[in-house]
Parts: sequence; structure tokens; C-alpha cells
Amino acid sequence: MPHSPTSTATNTPSSAWQRRLDPLRQKLPGVMICITIALATTFIADHYGGPTLLYALLFGMTLHFLTEQGPCLAGVEFAARTILRIGVALLGVRITLEQVAQLGIGPVVTVVAGVMLTIVAGAVLARLMGLSRDLGLLTGGAVAICGASAALALSAAMPRDEHSERNTILTVVGVTTLSTVAMVLYPLLVGALKLSHVDAGIFLGGTIHDVAQVVGAGYIISDQTGDVSTFVKLLRVAMLVPAVMVFMLLFRRARGSEENSEGRGKVPMFPLFLMAFVVLVLINSLGVIPQAMVDGMTDLSRWCLVTAIAALGIKTSFQKLAVVGWKPVILMVAETLFLLAVVLVCLYTGIADW
Repeated sequence: MPHSPTSTATNTPSSAWQRRLDPLRQKLPGVMICITIALATTFIADHYGGPTLLYALLFGMTLHFLTEQGPCLAGVEFAARTILRIGVALLGVRITLEQVAQLGIGPVVTVVAGVMLTIVAGAVLARLMGLSRDLGLLTGGAVAICGASAALALSAAMPRDEHSERNTILTVVGVTTLSTVAMVLYPLLVGALKLSHVDAGIFLGGTIHDVAQVVGAGYIISDQTGDVSTFVKLLRVAMLVPAVMVFMLLFRRARGSEENSEGRGKVPMFPLFLMAFVVLVLINSLGVIPQAMVDGMTDLSRWCLVTAIAALGIKTSFQKLAVVGWKPVILMVAETLFLLAVVLVCLYTGIADW
């Protein structure tokens, strides 16, 4: 009696490739939605002005319902984590050790003091206001270093809990809004204080949160102020590496046993994205990367960050943000004013001119 034919389709090479492509297919819808938001918000920002990251965040939040449906969830998660870390790592091509050395010791001391003191002040103010220390460290780091980019990088190095994404969204919205306000008001303050072009560059680069707003404010005053403010700002961006390392050590020691017992997310010993950031800074310092490639990687970094912000927006609802209230906003305003005071003290005491 002849045997009935059996299907061997599951063992064919084509079926093996299909199984390998399944994870990609699962992520593709969500990633494409995030990229579409990034394209739309970049177009709006380029043609009508305004902060691209904030637009992407708000656009994403209007599509929060997509996280309740299966087809997009995997891709949104991928964009919010993996694409985010790629974008942060690529920020390293914007910095060289020579740029840091050209500033002299005074601006370096000013930047280091501003970053360290603002992060500590953020943690202290958060506890005094009844907020979590994690939120204070995250907002303090974002205000002190480089705004939304620092918020994303620091949050990636912090342990994840039920409030992590909400805190990240709050921080991104707050520092982006404050940075835009500072870009308008701080040049007026420079005129009122009668700062020189160099001191004005140190002031703007040391106090405004996001790189784009620093560049815009600096070159409003003069080319020299714009150049100095950009270099000082890049030095603050370079502080992202030690800040992330300190955060990892802090949270690992404070929460290691708690996370292991409760099953919470662990803090990595040394994330690959941070290693890539350091390597790119060192390679770029050697001058072996062509300028065209540097520009291309910088653009890619920006696109990755905008895409990741869109994903974070999709994962967050307005209702979750409304529950928090005004305390985080007051916290970020206080941190911004504290950083402003630190930099002004360094300028008027002559520390910034060393």
C-alpha cells in the first residue's frame, strides 16, 4: 500500500529564511510609523521652524492607540530602545579631543562644575519636592549636559520600572521647551550683562540645553560667540560619557540586590552604545574620518534620535503625564536657573577665563 505524500516545506531553505525574517517583519510596521513621524516633523521644523524633537514627541503621543494593537508594538519598542542607542552612539562623531583642548582650562572647569553641581542639585530638589531621586537625577543630567539627547542616553543607562518612560517623556518635553525659551531670552541677557563675545559664548554654551538652540543663540550675537558657544556645548556633550558611567555605578550599587530579588531590569556594566560613543570620539580626534562621513553620521544620529522620540511618544499617553502635575516642570525650571547661576559665578569670578 503506497504511503501518502508528506509535506517537507518546513525543512526547505526558503522556510528557514522566512523564520529568520519573521522578527524583522514583526518590527517593520512600528518602525515605519516612527520613521514617517520623523520625516513629517523634520519637514515641518525645517520649513516653519521649531524644535524637531518636540514635534516628533507630540505627533507620536497622538498615536498612542497603536500600542494597544499587536502589529505596531514590536517595532515601536525596537525604535525606543535600539534605534535610540544607535543615535546616542553616533553623537561621538561631533566631538574631538582637540576641540576640548582649545578651550583652555577655564571653560572646562566651568562646564564640569556646572554639570556636577546641577545633577546633585536636581537630586536634592527632587527629594525636597516629594519627587523621586531618579527623576531628579534624570532631569538634572538633561539640563546640565545636552538636553533631550542626554535624557535619552541617561534613561537608557538607568534601571527600568513602571515610571521610566513617563519620566523620560517629561524630561524631553521640559528641557526642549526650556531650551527654546532660553534661545530667545539668553541673547537679550547677554546684552544686559554686557558680556564680551568670548564670555557670551561660554555663557550660552554652558547654559542652553540643546545643541541646535546653542548654535542659534550664539550666531545671533556674532560669529566668534557662535564658535565659542558651539565648542563649549560640545564639551558639555562630552560630559555625557562620565555622567552615564557614574549613573551606572550609582544604580548598580544602590539597586543591584533589589533588582535581582524583584526581577526589575538590570543596569548594564558598560553599554555597547557608550563604548561606541567613546570609540567614535577617539577615532574622530585622529582626523581619519572624512568630513563627508562625519556629516553623514551626524545626520544619521539626528534621524535616529527623532525616530526614537516618536516611538517614546507613541508609548506615552496624555493621561499618564497629567497625573504627575506641575512639580517636574518646576523642578526643571529650578535646575535651569541653578545652572545659569553657576555659570555666571564662574564668569564673574574669573574662573571661566583661566
